[in-house]
Amino acid sequence: MNPMHARILVSLAAAIAVRSQAPSPPTPFDVVVYGGTSAGVVAAVHIARAGKRVALVEPSMHLGGLSASGLGATDIGNKEVIGGLAREFYRAINRHYAQPVAWRAERREAFTGTGHQAGDDAAWTFEPHVAETIFAAWAQTPGITLVLGQALAAERGVDKATARIERIRLRDGRVLAGRVFLDATYEGDLLAAAGVRYTVGREANATYGETLNGVQTKNAVHHQFTHPVDPYVVPGQPESGLLPGIGKGPGEEGSADQGVQAYCFRICATDYAPNRRPWQKPAAYDERAYELLLRHFDAGNDETPWHPVQMPNRKTDANNNKGVSTDFIGMNWRYPEADVDERARIRQQHLEYTQGLMWTLANHPRVPERVRAHFQTFGLAKDEFVEHDNWPYQFYVREARRMLGAFVMTEHHCRGEVPAEDPVGMGAYNMDSHHVQRYVDADGHVRNEGDVQVRVPPYGIGYHALVPRPTDCTNLLVPVCLSASHIAYGSIRMEPVFMVLAQSAAVAALIAIERDLDVQAVPGAELRAKLLDCGQVLTHGAGTGRGK
Repeated sequence: MNPMHARILVSLAAAIAVRSQAPSPPTPFDVVVYGGTSAGVVAAVHIARAGKRVALVEPSMHLGGLSASGLGATDIGNKEVIGGLAREFYRAINRHYAQPVAWRAERREAFTGTGHQAGDDAAWTFEPHVAETIFAAWAQTPGITLVLGQALAAERGVDKATARIERIRLRDGRVLAGRVFLDATYEGDLLAAAGVRYTVGREANATYGETLNGVQTKNAVHHQFTHPVDPYVVPGQPESGLLPGIGKGPGEEGSADQGVQAYCFRICATDYAPNRRPWQKPAAYDERAYELLLRHFDAGNDETPWHPVQMPNRKTDANNNKGVSTDFIGMNWRYPEADVDERARIRQQHLEYTQGLMWTLANHPRVPERVRAHFQTFGLAKDEFVEHDNWPYQFYVREARRMLGAFVMTEHHCRGEVPAEDPVGMGAYNMDSHHVQRYVDADGHVRNEGDVQVRVPPYGIGYHALVPRPTDCTNLLVPVCLSASHIAYGSIRMEPVFMVLAQSAAVAALIAIERDLDVQAVPGAELRAKLLDCGQVLTHGAGTGRGK
């Protein structure tokens, strides 16, 4: 057995043992972290290293979120702004690949991908199992109680006294009490269960005086149809109805809606024959789901519609690309507020769509021969996600709930027009939204709507975007589903930034505990000093050690 996988199994076995204990009176912790994403693990590690008791609860059986589920091509913008434990994670990646034994399908000198530059202290591209192994090892830090496979109870999942969370209740009956709580989920499930205000969808541009929010048809020039495609079941006959996934109109430009940018799977594929598993045609395959793709090819398009970024050992982190690709556009709007069962159905629909898409691209006779040949050289990596039929454990929830705090990060902060007060980390990636919906344009052709890609300089993310309004909750921190507009969140929502914000939230939690303060009252100057001490970067050009 691979030693790295063995370590994961040890960690999982310990967590399962905790999970299987009979329900008991509330177990007291200094901090309870809900969500074992990369952010959740980082927060728990910082708290445990400080000598405090922390529970790390993950509803699935796997740690690391997207960073361990295929997103190995780190979206970063500017790597100089990543410090603290986040950078420690990428340094651990670098140390792993410095070992010759880590290179099984190629030599390190032969790797032509990015993220492993000579002389860099960190590596930014990696295989999923490597990330999960690191997170699993971190979760064994003394002081962390790891609970896997348990979500919040459907009823009375959170007990509050006035504006403070006292305890959370899990589905197996376990009760975890804490002085401070962190919601590190991609969905914002703890904040919602605690009665904290949030929003889902896109604000109107007018809400915060923005230009890139709301419905976006004019900016949606990327990942677009390149040839006219008829949207109707029977071409040219509107009375026959629209093909699956198409709406009639997008709404007024810049207006608000409940639309959520598309989700997908980050596919770990390989062209290395000994480790390659051919694309399988799913049992639920329905050719109609790919009619838009096939009509696009029929119209003359000949693009290979995915973006396979090279990872070590001849693997990929393959993302959405072009007009019809791995994004299942418009099929995720209900996911953020759905219950566990409906979310499982939506995830399964995304999985079946993606499985069918890859089989279609590799095999369907209406796909150009050159495109088919390209996809036939790839297949799923057989040594990744073994327990999930080689598909990622976590699909890409790019955006779900966003907290509505007293302070909201907006386009103006991302552009550097307005500095955020008390910055606790930095963003640097594009303001980036994937498409939200498909519609029929004035010429009677299908179009995608919602994609925005606008560069930004490095900018600070304010502490008060991580805390609720005091009337909602005074002992909760939210480093992932933080308070931000849709378009600002599109820049912030990157894995290394989530890790940075999670460590900063952990530092604030410790100050709140030690000084018996509400999280909203944590002194900015004290927080800043402690963040700099643990290597966080709070201004551009501060380097990756002690910030300035």
